[in-house]
Amino acid sequence: MRTKIATLLAGIGLALSVPVVAHHAVGGEYDPNKPVTVTGTVTKIDWVNPHARVYFDVADPSGTTTWSVELAARVVLERMGWNGRSLKIGEKITVKGDQARSGAPMVNARAREQRALRGGATPEEYPITRADGTPVLNDQ
Repeated sequence: MRTKIATLLAGIGLALSVPVVAHHAVGGEYDPNKPVTVTGTVTKIDWVNPHARVYFDVADPSGTTTWSVELAARVVLERMGWNGRSLKIGEKITVKGDQARSGAPMVNARAREQRALRGGATPEEYPITRADGTPVLNDQ
């Protein structure tokens, strides 16, 4: 009886120690049929997992709207030479990508580029550029 209980507890402990692997599909949150290009000023950078985010203020007829751009995982960005200081607060950027299905001011900057790369094509444009047109986020 003790052996069965010990085996059961060991099995439960092992099952609980394995990390849960789950990820959302970009297409579930962002709509490839809603491409947007927005230009604004960086206000905040969240260098976190599972995805880094950059927040930027965009002037519009009603005032200013804060947009957020979802980036890749930190480890992917770091492999590309990015870090949490690659953009500066106050820097003007232009972001091209797929807007959130809900219409919220959120954009995924990697999806369009990744679809081109998966199809064997070279992306025609970079998803994030500085005011002078210099690409910020690309596969280096």
